[in-house]
Order: sequence, then C-alpha cells, then structure tokens
Amino acid sequence: MKKLHWGHGLAIALGCFMIFILFLIFVFPMGKQNSEMISNNYYEEELEYQKVIDAKKNAAELENQPTYQVTSEGIQITFPKDAKPDGNKANFILFRTDDSNLDVKKEVTISQNYFIIPKKVITKGSYTLKLKWTENKIPYQIDYDILWK
Repeated sequence: MKKLHWGHGLAIALGCFMIFILFLIFVFPMGKQNSEMISNNYYEEELEYQKVIDAKKNAAELENQPTYQVTSEGIQITFPKDAKPDGNKANFILFRTDDSNLDVKKEVTISQNYFIIPKKVITKGSYTLKLKWTENKIPYQIDYDILWK
C-alpha cells in the first residue's frame, strides 16, 4: 500500500474546499428568510420616530390602557370607560413582518368604547397591532404582539 504524501494531502484539502463551496451555494440559501425592508419609507419614518416614542410614553403613563381580546368575530379592542379619544376615532395597523401585503391599516370610529377588527381581514400568523389615538390633543400609541390562529 502506498504512503500518503504531500500531493495526496493537497488533493484532499482541495476536495474539502470544493465541497464547502458547493455547500454554501446549494444548501445554505435554503434557510435564508425574506430580507425585504420592513417599510418603503424607512428613512423618512426614522426621522419622525421621536413622536412615536413620546406617544408610547404617554400610553405607558395611563392608569387604564386599552386591551385586546381575540374573539370568534375577530380582534376586539376595548378602551377604558374614562377614555375619550378625540372625535371618537382611533387608528390601528395590523403589521405583518413577513409579508407587507397582509398588513391591515384603518381609522375606526369607536362606539361603546370598543371596536372589532373582523377575522376576514386577518390570516394565520404573527402580527404586531399598533393602536394609535389622541385624547385632548395628546398622542398615544400601544403595540401588542398577536398570534392569529
């Protein structure tokens, strides 16, 4: 039997390198997720982010915050009895991080201190519910993570 010498070692190292490169080309990209930007206006929104920080701080200081509940009809958002949003209006965004086509954005009129996001506009998956409203011209925002099944 022949002894292993430097030529064989070089061939083995070259073969291992080629297998590694083929792994990077064919196997590695299969685990890669979608890398599109979350927002098309990312830089403009970043400049306005201090307003979001202030609105979240205002909401955190509230004694009673709006709550959500998953029902058979959809997602019910309930405001506290003492909350009086300006114009009885609130905005919500159901933000889907993996597919912006599934985002739901709407301004709603609040009647009887609650409103419902109908289940027909929601698909299975993970959402971030961004609830925004103003009260006495003070902005508020609360974010909830929701898993819709």
